[in-house]
Amino acid sequence: MQVEETYLKGCFVITPKVFGDDRGYFYESFNAKKFEELTGLSVNFVQDNLSKSSKGVLRGLHFQTGVFAQAKLVKVVKGKVLDVCVDLRTESETFGKHFSIVLDAEKHQQLFVPRGFAHGFHVLEDNTLFSYKCDNFYNKEAESGIIYNDEQLNINWLISEDIIMSEKDKVLPTLETYTQLK
Repeated sequence: MQVEETYLKGCFVITPKVFGDDRGYFYESFNAKKFEELTGLSVNFVQDNLSKSSKGVLRGLHFQTGVFAQAKLVKVVKGKVLDVCVDLRTESETFGKHFSIVLDAEKHQQLFVPRGFAHGFHVLEDNTLFSYKCDNFYNKEAESGIIYNDEQLNINWLISEDIIMSEKDKVLPTLETYTQLK
């Protein structure tokens, strides 16, 4: 397993060692001991989630607030996404900055998104399966988000056609509005 910290402190790209032959392939998708050795972080994942999406779906930018904040380890099982996270830690040097990476089922890379970050993804292939582990349980009252096209964030979502979004994602606040409400 190779672990590389992004320019956002605590946010890591994880590339597994894949063993392949004429039968297919095998890789270890998570090992708590190795993860802690390579990142210095001890994480106790308590919930696994899987979503299936069509090409053009944009989900996010989502996060949970307060004691319900979640760290996530995300990956694509089938298909391809542009995965994006935004640092919402107001004390951080990189507050309001984002990191994006194309995750797909070919490279098997994962992104570790720490607590205090918003997260979202844009689906680039039909029938994409997106999997993520969370270190805290989902809490509806604590869910929040930032609008995907916030001009201050200036994220290139690789949008080349109409996007498909939930109604609640279409009306999320800007980062500026969210921080004023905090």
